[in-house]
Order: sequence, then C-alpha cells, then structure tokens
Amino acid sequence: MSYTMNEAVAVGKQATADITFWLRGLSQTVKIENVEDDPNFQRLDVDLIWTTHKGRYQIEVKGDRYHKTGNFFLETHSNKEKGTPGCFMYTQADLLFYYFVVPRTLYILPVPATRPWFQARIDQFRQRSTTTPVGNRYYTTVGRLVPIKTVIEEIPTVTRYQLPE
Repeated sequence: MSYTMNEAVAVGKQATADITFWLRGLSQTVKIENVEDDPNFQRLDVDLIWTTHKGRYQIEVKGDRYHKTGNFFLETHSNKEKGTPGCFMYTQADLLFYYFVVPRTLYILPVPATRPWFQARIDQFRQRSTTTPVGNRYYTTVGRLVPIKTVIEEIPTVTRYQLPE
C-alpha cells in the first residue's frame, strides 16, 4: 500500500481538527492545546494537551481511513530506512486517540496499559507496511494489524466514541 505525503498529512490534520472540536464540547474540558508544531512535543510524539477538571493529559492522535478492516495499525517503525521507531513504541502520550475519519469513530487507548499489552503479544499480529513517496525517494512505515475487538476485550480501559456529524 502506498500513500502520498499530502494524503497522510491531510488525514492527520482532519483527525486532529475533529477531535479538538469534539473535546471542546465536553463538559469536563477546561482547555485544549495543539502542540503538533512544537519541537519539544514532537520529540515526545504528543499532539494535544487536554486539561480537564480531573487532570492534564498528553494525547497522540492517529488518523486512519480504513475502518472496514476491523484493525488498528499500530506503528512499530515510522521510517524503516532510517531505523526510526514507530510512534506507538515511543510516544510519551497518556492517551492514544485512534480515530477513523470516516465514519468518525474514536477509540481512546490508554498508552500505559496498551503498549505493554501490545509488546507482549506483538508476534500474534500480522505485520504490514506502507510506503510514502517524498520527492524522488520514499520511506516505509511498518506496523502490526491488531484486531479492534481483541483490544477492547483484553484492555477494559479502552473506550469508543462515535463523534457527531
């Protein structure tokens, strides 16, 4: 499978915009900060800071267009050629907001519970890769296809939301 850089960026921007709008409408939300362009947070792989009445959460947003597969694509290498680990392996986020832009379905995965669960079972999940052309070159993203149903059954703190149109 191959994506253009513009397609990948567009999906990510749409996901972040939809989630930010949704979070702003929640009664527990005090503040939302978009830190996608802040180099300090880029190193941590954190996109949003969500402040609620109960606390402050660092969020990594993952936008996806392929909800019909029934899987999450959990990235193990973001750039195979450079040996760069995938966002799911190193994000310092508290929560991974995995969002299918169509049909606007959001899964909230608590990273401290989900990552060790995934790492212990990584070999159970099919490996897949995608290539993204950049100029006259490309890079390969590698990850595992993890059934959504399995994640929900085995990690009770994962939540699902259907965002309104």
